[in-house]
Amino acid sequence: MNHWLTAPILIPLLGGLLQIFMTYAPLQLRRTLALATTVMMLASALVLLGLADDGSYRVYAFGNWQPPFGIVLVLDRLAALMLVVTGILALFCHIFSTRGSDGQGAHFHALFLFQLLGLNIAFLTGDLFNLFVAFEVLLIASYGLLMHGGGTTRTIPGLHYVVLNLVGSALFLISVGMIYSVTGTLNMADLAIQVPRVSPEDLPLVEAGGMMLLVVFGLKAAILPLCFWLPRAYANATAPVAALFAVMTKVGIYAILRVYTLVFGDQAGALANLGMDWLFPVALVTLAAGVVGALGAKALKALVAWQVIISVGTLLAAIGLSNPAGTSAALFYLLNTTWVVGGLFLVVDLIGNQRGSAGDKIVTAPKMHSRTLLSVLFLLGATASAGLPPLSGFFAKLLILKAAVPGVEMAWLWSIVLVGGFFTMIAYSRAGSIVFWRTVEGHVEDKGQLTLPVTVSASALIALSVAIVVLAGPISRYTDATAAQLHDPAGYIGILEMPSTQEAQP
Repeated sequence: MNHWLTAPILIPLLGGLLQIFMTYAPLQLRRTLALATTVMMLASALVLLGLADDGSYRVYAFGNWQPPFGIVLVLDRLAALMLVVTGILALFCHIFSTRGSDGQGAHFHALFLFQLLGLNIAFLTGDLFNLFVAFEVLLIASYGLLMHGGGTTRTIPGLHYVVLNLVGSALFLISVGMIYSVTGTLNMADLAIQVPRVSPEDLPLVEAGGMMLLVVFGLKAAILPLCFWLPRAYANATAPVAALFAVMTKVGIYAILRVYTLVFGDQAGALANLGMDWLFPVALVTLAAGVVGALGAKALKALVAWQVIISVGTLLAAIGLSNPAGTSAALFYLLNTTWVVGGLFLVVDLIGNQRGSAGDKIVTAPKMHSRTLLSVLFLLGATASAGLPPLSGFFAKLLILKAAVPGVEMAWLWSIVLVGGFFTMIAYSRAGSIVFWRTVEGHVEDKGQLTLPVTVSASALIALSVAIVVLAGPISRYTDATAAQLHDPAGYIGILEMPSTQEAQP
């Protein structure tokens, strides 16, 4: 059964390679095969979610080289959850791309599938160096996707994105080299054993490597002051690419959760909870900066891009509480923000296509042809993003607030999250009132009519905010179990002692 662990990697890999060889095939055929690949990848992720729900750790050792010497994939509740979140988002983004944006370049579907390949490797790998490899795979694909369609408006933001991430990759490589030079391993389970045993004279080198890793993951997550590249890059990307990129920042957050609970967690001796004292205040400042950016946004896509930064700050603030309740609440919020923000990028693109030369700018324009549907979708997405009842964002933020222990930390968290939510609501209210209510006389050519695939894909991602509320009980139980598993790394460390054909029990 452990061979299932390779499915989320092999499916997009083979699908992407097939797309390369089919570059000159009819676009409709390439679309059909690409969508089939994404559906199969999501199906494999759902199978793995069912397997991980029993609390066991499953390991796949390539070439039967056992850890810590071989390359291993590790499945637990967190990895399975991230695979499903990515698979669902990717499916609806891929469907939306068939509206025409996939035809602007010959390699869109190949890049899209290679992006999913890198994401899935990152979530499943049990080795720090292979996490670096996964980052490089997904980043190379993301460079192509970001520039997809051409145009000078994407060149400069894309250049900033490329340069900053290349710097991050260099720091990543240096930091893992520093850690390896002392511990002699990069297998994460083995690192959890070796780091507490580091001698005092070697401790500063490992500590420096660990802090550099945190900076790299912070760059990937777009935490302040490493976030200013994101709004322009996301706002200038095509809608399905920007929507898929909603999960890109979550890779950095996943890496922080994985590495800093397993390798530098409570059991890490002198390096226990490395960098966590900085994470909480920086997260709150990131959240506040995201709110300021949202208030000043002049276009809907920029507003949603700043929402990504708001969500990063909120997620890392919950993780920075350093307790299972905060981690569980963060995972619950991650579901809401990834899907809803992805859906908002798609809805905003539909809005822009019905406003003529005004596009997605927050200015008055002639009335849209599908104003009722689009205004309802925007309202639902804004409500979920701002954390207003009765949608999932409200319950997610409530869980985060409840996770705080009474004291100074709780006062800061409650103040910034609640005040930030209020001003986020103002930002969305301002944008919605101008775009949907303050219309002017005139006529826009009816070229932005909604087709069934794009309507369903955008609506489905927004509607997931309702589905999360309906399924809040099972989802909360799963995130609680995931948080408990993360904060008790003994089970993960136990993978070193078992063959790849067995399963480690919780």
